[in-house]
Amino acid sequence: MNFIKNNKIRFASTIIIAYVFIINIQAGIDFFLHPDKYVAAFELSGIPGLTAVAGTGLLFLMWNIPYAFALWNPIKNRISLIQALLMQLLGCIGDTFILFRFSNELYPFLSSSIQRFILFDSIGLVLLLIAAIMVWRKGVIQQSI
Repeated sequence: MNFIKNNKIRFASTIIIAYVFIINIQAGIDFFLHPDKYVAAFELSGIPGLTAVAGTGLLFLMWNIPYAFALWNPIKNRISLIQALLMQLLGCIGDTFILFRFSNELYPFLSSSIQRFILFDSIGLVLLLIAAIMVWRKGVIQQSI
């Protein structure tokens, strides 16, 4: 019975983590391979703009390494899940601070882009938090048995 419950928790948390991971990886690949689609949203241009956006895409891919380990087995790799959760939290906080560094009226496209990042990171944060709570509760239940 405990084995079935563990598998359900692992499966459910893996699905949640997979969603966040896939969306993050998709964004990273798109930014890296097609930076021309995003330079205007960041009010950038030319080779420096393309390079900055592609570099951001590469960072997205790098930052998702802990997500991959958490995805592989969120119960055994709880520390990777915690790392991913903290990274997502830092993204939300950091994006919010960046948004307040400039005037939204003077830079509406940039403001809109940063707000999308805040929404994107916030949704990921909530989903990873749900997965972490499921895994944490599983650990507490298992320790009490």
